[in-house]
Amino acid sequence: MGIFSRLGEIINANISTMLEKAENPEKMIRLMIHEMEDTLTEVKSSAAEVIAERIRIERRLKTVRKNRDEWEQRAELALSKDRDDLAREALERKLLYENQTGQVELRLAEAEETVRQYQEDIARLEEKLKSAHTRQQELIAGMKLARQRKQVEDRLHQANNVGAFERFEAYTTRLDRMEAELEVSKTGNKDSLEDRFRELERSGDVETELASLKKKKSIKPKP
Repeated sequence: MGIFSRLGEIINANISTMLEKAENPEKMIRLMIHEMEDTLTEVKSSAAEVIAERIRIERRLKTVRKNRDEWEQRAELALSKDRDDLAREALERKLLYENQTGQVELRLAEAEETVRQYQEDIARLEEKLKSAHTRQQELIAGMKLARQRKQVEDRLHQANNVGAFERFEAYTTRLDRMEAELEVSKTGNKDSLEDRFRELERSGDVETELASLKKKKSIKPKP
C-alpha cells in the first residue's frame, strides 16, 4: 500500500469505532499509533525531498531570470551601437530564457502546492496521532481501574467465602444464647410469682390459726 493510501486511511479512520470492534483495544491502539508514527516519518521524509526540490527550482528560476535580463540589456546595448545583427541575436537568447522562466515558474508553483499539501497532511496526521495517544492513555487508565476493581471484588469474594461459615456459626450461637437468657428470665419471673402467692397463702393460714386460737382463749369453762 502506498504512503498516500495509508495516510488517507489513517486520517479518515474513526479511532473510537475501530476500538469498539476490537477484541483487544489496548493492543489495537498500540498498533495504530505505531502505524501512524511510521507513516508520519515517511510523509515528513517525502516532504523534505519536495522542499529540497523547491529550493533547487527557486535557484534555477533566479538564474534564468538573470540571464533573460542580461540578454535584454545586451540587445539594448547592440541597438545603441547600431548593431542590429547583435541585437537580434541577443533578443533570441532573451526569448529563450523567457520561455525557460515561464516553465520554471510553473514547476515552482507545482512544488509549492505539493509542499503545502504535505504540510496540511502532516498537521492532520500529527493531530490524529495526538488524539490516538490521548485515547491510549484513557484506555490504560480504564484498564488499570478495571483491574483494581476486579482485585477488590476478588478479595471481597474470597473474604466472604472464607468467613461465611464462621459468621453463621457465631450468629447461631448468639441467637441460642439470647433464647437461653430469655428462657431463664421467664423462668425466674415465674418462680418469683409463685413464691409470692405461696407466701400469701401461708400468711393467710397463719392468720386463720391465730384467729382460731384467740377464739379458744376467749371461751372460759363453766364452774
